Amino acid sequence: MKLARGRHKASKVALEDVINSMPDNVVTNILDRLPIQYAVRTSILSRNWRFKWTLLTHLVLDNTFFEYLVRLGIENWYDARNIISRLLLHLKGPITKFVLYIPNNKVLDIEDINSWIMFLSRKGVKEFTLKNMHKTTLKLSTHIFSCVELESLTLHNCSVYSPPTFCGLPNLLCLDLYQVAFENKSFGEIITQSPLLEILKFNRHDRIGKIKLVEIAKLKNLQNLFLPLCMLDQTVITTFLILDLGKYLPNLQVLFLDFQNCMFFGNFRNSVGKKQVSTSFPCLKSLTLHQIDFSFDHNLSFAVDLIWFSPKLQTLGITAKRAVTPSAFLSSELNHIRMGLAQLRNVVLQSFQGSENEILLVKKLLAGSPSLKKIDIHPESSKVFSGENGRLMVATKLLKFHRASPSAEVDIYWS
Repeated sequence: MKLARGRHKASKVALEDVINSMPDNVVTNILDRLPIQYAVRTSILSRNWRFKWTLLTHLVLDNTFFEYLVRLGIENWYDARNIISRLLLHLKGPITKFVLYIPNNKVLDIEDINSWIMFLSRKGVKEFTLKNMHKTTLKLSTHIFSCVELESLTLHNCSVYSPPTFCGLPNLLCLDLYQVAFENKSFGEIITQSPLLEILKFNRHDRIGKIKLVEIAKLKNLQNLFLPLCMLDQTVITTFLILDLGKYLPNLQVLFLDFQNCMFFGNFRNSVGKKQVSTSFPCLKSLTLHQIDFSFDHNLSFAVDLIWFSPKLQTLGITAKRAVTPSAFLSSELNHIRMGLAQLRNVVLQSFQGSENEILLVKKLLAGSPSLKKIDIHPESSKVFSGENGRLMVATKLLKFHRASPSAEVDIYWS
């Protein structure tokens, strides 16, 4: 028994030695993976670990962090900002990742936040995320543009003002905006001065002015694009404009097109145009068409063309806009979709209304996709199918369609 206790004591001492002798880079790697409150708690492990948390390079002050403060009885912004300021001042090395979530029930102090950004600009921050859930728009200082090492920038409900000397963010790979306003320079100028961009997300709620397709076309490295068509500097958006964009984005893999509030007109049914664009999106793997109205034949035509000219497409998502007058598209117009969708595997159709155009699209997808695994159909409302008889008619019609893939499933999620 004495020997057993001795071995147990020896193994415990050995374990403590391993923990205490970890190199700083290993410790930092461990701490960066923990929520900030748990990383700071490691100070109680031993005397040697008392200040190890100051090696943190990631500071994530998200909703979980603020909930933790509330549990501690710290609910006002004044006390919270003091804690955040002390955390920043204690960190020894570079801060490569900073995430700040501002709850909607906190009173903002813009001076504090801008002073943190100024501090981070000197600490080599590479990933900066600010999600402002408060109803008041947060007006950021120009210091955000002095963070020249930024690789990822995410802003929600903010306004930004770029300095006259701004020359771009040369290392920026990801730009994600929601309800953001640019005060002086146009959004197009900002992105064209960030030539390495791989991910670009913005939406129709942003106050960024109109953007030209030629400005997006300059981003040769773009892989993910979330594009609200109503934000384009075009009176009418055509099929050819979108397909032509693909020629300038050879690495694009994910494309999200929002048709809300957009004047769109598909006009690509002539054979000359098809010869000019043999493969518009050669690397596209995921395509989402949001709020597209299939009561217009040219919208269905556009969807078909975009699918057809994306030979590596694997995932397709469509959210249909409420149709006003269902219309039947000419089947002969879709004959060019046969066995061309060799890699399409998953399709999700949201707000499905059972119009002839939607039914025809499903038919052609089933017939032209030998690798298809599943089509999930989410009807907008069971009312559009006139009760159980309407549902049965739609389901029966879909069951009769030829399927190029013997394992393809069609699931309808009736509400």
